[in-house]
Amino acid sequence: MKNIFLSTVALLFAVQLFSQSVVKCSIKTSVGDIELVLYKDKAPLTVANFIRYADGGLYDNSSFFRVCTPENESDREVKIEVIQGGDVDVDKCFNPINIESTHTTGILHENGTISMARDTPNSATSSFFICINDQPELDYGGKRNPDGQGFAAFGKVIRGMKVVEGIQRGENIDQNLRNPIIIYSITIN
Repeated sequence: MKNIFLSTVALLFAVQLFSQSVVKCSIKTSVGDIELVLYKDKAPLTVANFIRYADGGLYDNSSFFRVCTPENESDREVKIEVIQGGDVDVDKCFNPINIESTHTTGILHENGTISMARDTPNSATSSFFICINDQPELDYGGKRNPDGQGFAAFGKVIRGMKVVEGIQRGENIDQNLRNPIIIYSITIN
């Protein structure tokens, strides 16, 4: 518990080092680049966590590995459209962060929103996803996750949605891309 508290304090301190309210970010992939803005004032813990992985080079040579499409979500009651990436080796992952829900941040899961993947509340580490089309069931109170807490949205694509959409159309088996898309690097600008 003490380690989680210290990690949270360190993340908050890192966020305070930035002076601007948004941070720009570039994801270089094997199929093109995606540029984003990250809302550090609205989601400080989540942005600091993402930056920590990016600045540490932990996303280098990871991948976009999972896609949710209308076709491969047909058997689910609550369907979503996202691409998921950031598969960092579990031995290199930092402690999970507390969820900054959309109820708190006001950042909704709209077309192009980047958000943290998780299982249970406060379990997000490195894996993230980007929404294709609006995904309100991923917001606080949404039904995609039974706990109703939603997911921690923290930024938005400003260039490269065609790349995101192309990744989503990749051949997949049970949502796992047959040929994962390499993330060469994620750079904080």
